[in-house]
Order: sequence, then C-alpha cells, then structure tokens
Amino acid sequence: MAALTDLSFMYRWFKNCNLVRNLSDKYVFITGCDSGFGNLLARQLIDRDMRVLAACFTEEGAHKLQQDTSYRLQTILLDVTKTESIKAAAQWVRDQVGEQGLWALVNNAGVGVPSGPNEWLTKEDFVKVINVNLVGLIEVTLHMLPMIKKARGRIVNMSSSGGRVAIIGGGYCVSKFGVEAFSDSIRRELHYFGVKVSIIEPGNYRTSILGKEGMESRLQKLWDRLPQETRDSYGEEYFCIYTDKLKNMMQLAEPRIRDVTNSMEHAIVSRSPRIRYNPGLDAKLLYLPLAKLPTPVTDFILSRYLPRPADSV
Repeated sequence: MAALTDLSFMYRWFKNCNLVRNLSDKYVFITGCDSGFGNLLARQLIDRDMRVLAACFTEEGAHKLQQDTSYRLQTILLDVTKTESIKAAAQWVRDQVGEQGLWALVNNAGVGVPSGPNEWLTKEDFVKVINVNLVGLIEVTLHMLPMIKKARGRIVNMSSSGGRVAIIGGGYCVSKFGVEAFSDSIRRELHYFGVKVSIIEPGNYRTSILGKEGMESRLQKLWDRLPQETRDSYGEEYFCIYTDKLKNMMQLAEPRIRDVTNSMEHAIVSRSPRIRYNPGLDAKLLYLPLAKLPTPVTDFILSRYLPRPADSV
C-alpha cells in the first residue's frame, strides 16, 4: 500500500512539473481581469514571462492592471454580453498573436447576482446572469477557436461547485451547469485538433463576483417587490433566517484565492492539464460528495439548510 501511495505521489508530481516549453512565446487571453481570479492570474502568468492579453470590463480596471504589470501584458475593454465587443476583441487578439495562434483562452468573466429563492426572481434576473456566465463564455470561445486550434492550445473555463450541485436559486447555478455541459461537449469535439479543455470548479471564495452592494440590501429589494400573497406564503421569519444564512455563508468565504489561480495556471502551463480542478476544501469535502450522492439524499441534506416557510406542509 505504501509503495502504491509513493507511486501515485510521484506520478502526480511528474505531471505537475511537466511544463510546456517556450512559455515566453505563448499568448494567453483572459476575460474578467478587473479584479479577483482573472487579475491575479494575469500577474502570475507575467511572472512566468508569458504574453498576457487581459480583457477588463472597466477602463479603471484595465488602466490599473496595465500600470501594475510589465510590457508583456496588454489590456482591452470587453463586454461579453455584446457581440460587437467580442468581435472587436477577437480581431485585436488575432492582430497580436499572428500566425502562431492563441495558446490559451481563459473564460473567467462572471457575475453571481441576482441570486435567491427562484420564486423571488424574474426572467430578467436569470437572463442577466446567464448572458455573462454562459452565453458570453460560449460566444467568446467560438470567436477565439480558430486561433486556439492553430496553436493546438487549450481552453480554461471558470465553472463552480455550483455547477455540480445547485446550492442556490437564480441564474448562477443554472449558468454553471451550462458551462459544464458546453465544456464537456467541446472538449470531445476538439480532441483530434490537439486542443485541451479544463474546467475550474472552486468552492466558496471571496471575490467581487457578488458586486459592491451588500447581500442583505439585495435580498431586501427582492423581498420588497414580491406580491403580498407570495410574501405571506414565505413569512417574514423565512426572509430573516434565509438572509442571515446567506450572509454567514459569504462571511465564511475563503479570502485566499491563490489556490484557484494556481489551478488555472496549471491548466495553462502543464503538458498534462486536468479536465477538472476543485480548489477549496469545501469543494472537495462538501460539494463534490453532495453531487455524487443519490439525488434524494442530496435533497434531504440541502433542504434542511433552508428555513421552513409559513405556508409549509
């Protein structure tokens, strides 16, 4: 048993240390670089002397990142919900990489709100999240794909533990399940082109994905706009308990995000990138086991986390 453990460790060590050659010549395009995972990943890749093409949503984010890094990083503004913005970014990337193609596309841009009980949300709330996290990711990938195929490179898609088990209502988990399906299908299609596709499924980390507005005030707005009949069916106590539990979950989020960006970096620079990465103890010990349990068991466990509504059976 000890010998098998040693062999397993050596195998994983070899795969982690078996890096792609000539990294300094390779281009990586990353979306969502204003802050969080994308911003830190861009800095890590610059430290590896790679050529980074960083897409930011705001001029402020792009200027600060450019100012803080080296000439090997260039920035562009990108709104992944707008086709014209994506087309312009794809042409800009094409002009940068030339005939060598694009080594890696990192689809990192994402939003997490509005989120909450599904009945409290509107179609527009769902669409707002899905357009960024899923539809935008797909469209960016389709426009970059010819350049990735030319380089026989790889695609790194940001999913979530919420893409394996639906832990909250709204468009977030819906979009991440979609990212999983798109990544799986395109990975199989691109296999014979020599293109690799990796999925990042982090646990609960503290980033700006939830926006600047407080969780409590966002939920209060959702609650206030509900019809009185719906509010009565849930009850004020439900709202208070649900809000407190969600606030507690956000407060427990892991602030050290380097585990996630290290996984993303490995998917870019390793000769043997993994199909799925699960950074975070909660991802490994809670969300993945929940995703693999029989559905009735998972339902039983997660439903016990929710408060009981006033109009319950």
